[in-house]
Amino acid sequence: MTSTALSHLRVLDLTRVRAGPTCCRVLADFGADVIKVEAPAGVDPNAGLGGPRDSSDMQNLHRSKRSLTLNLKTADGLAIFRKLAETADVVVENFRPDVKDRLGVGYDDLRAINPRIVLASISGFGQTGPYASRAGYDQIAQGMGGLMAVTGLPGQGPVRAGAAVADSASGLYGCLGILIALAERERSGEGQWVQTSLLEAQIAMMDFQAARYLVDGVTPGQAGNDHPVSTPMGVVETLDGHLNLAVGGDGQWRALCAALEMPELGDDARFATDKKRLENREACWAALRPVFRARTTAEWIETLAAASVPAGPIYRMDEVFADPQVRHLGIAASVPHPTRGEVRLVGQPVRLSRTPAAISGPAPEAGAETEEILGGLGYGADDIARLRAAGAV
Repeated sequence: MTSTALSHLRVLDLTRVRAGPTCCRVLADFGADVIKVEAPAGVDPNAGLGGPRDSSDMQNLHRSKRSLTLNLKTADGLAIFRKLAETADVVVENFRPDVKDRLGVGYDDLRAINPRIVLASISGFGQTGPYASRAGYDQIAQGMGGLMAVTGLPGQGPVRAGAAVADSASGLYGCLGILIALAERERSGEGQWVQTSLLEAQIAMMDFQAARYLVDGVTPGQAGNDHPVSTPMGVVETLDGHLNLAVGGDGQWRALCAALEMPELGDDARFATDKKRLENREACWAALRPVFRARTTAEWIETLAAASVPAGPIYRMDEVFADPQVRHLGIAASVPHPTRGEVRLVGQPVRLSRTPAAISGPAPEAGAETEEILGGLGYGADDIARLRAAGAV
């Protein structure tokens, strides 16, 4: 099954590793014809980035795409790419900023071929500036964007987040920029250059923490599992493990105290407002911890849900996908793989009522659709054989 939402679009995917592939994955799952352009075997010294072809990461990032091998450093390879660009809607790349211009696939090059084309460039630090030429990776951006300084227990030292926040966010922001540019093209008839970076995306993901500094001059530090400004919002130990408790306002605080059968806490002046609870955070938690240790996580979640107090379990990944709500949402999407059999991948977290996303197939083998794509451009069997012999495809 293939989504029809973006089936009118063709995307040339020059990306690798995570940020760029994340961007293109969204477009592919919503039906765009995404052609993953990659170098023929033996050409790219960094071809192994991302792991083996049938690895979980590669399958998850590159599903729903077609693959064309193309050596852009050859005249024939570049000519094929330029021919594809004549009718393509989008090109996505995450080279270092100078590479695309050296290859002849920068925005000015593409715009001369096709004024309607949208080029999306995802870099480590931006297309210009003192760090533009540096190699960027997720962990570097987490550190420079402020995430590692607020993650972890107070005094612990910097801690990276357990997920590739900067990579994933920059891919999603890149996709957002592409869709905005395509929507604007409906009026102007012209494409444009969309730019984002791991550093910008990570700073944007800091959101209210960044705003606390920019607006109020507050430099936030590590708060561990506690929310930076709300209490009690954090992790509390139970009889058989832990749970997340998230009391976000005075009404929820009073509802919590009633659910715990501790009305005296609700009347305690030290905890009467969110500001007071923050000032007396340790005393607040000290009053709650012995109570929560008396019952299991499941019992507390049931009790708190009945009282409309936000709380939830803290899962390992196996528990995540066993949860009944997660199973109901169907975010683990199955797809047949030629060697691994049926595999489950992470589906799109946004739903459309008429044209939902669909994973149309696993990640293709390198060059699996080369002949099909070249044939669509008018190349015959003899032409393709010549191009293979010359190392262009």
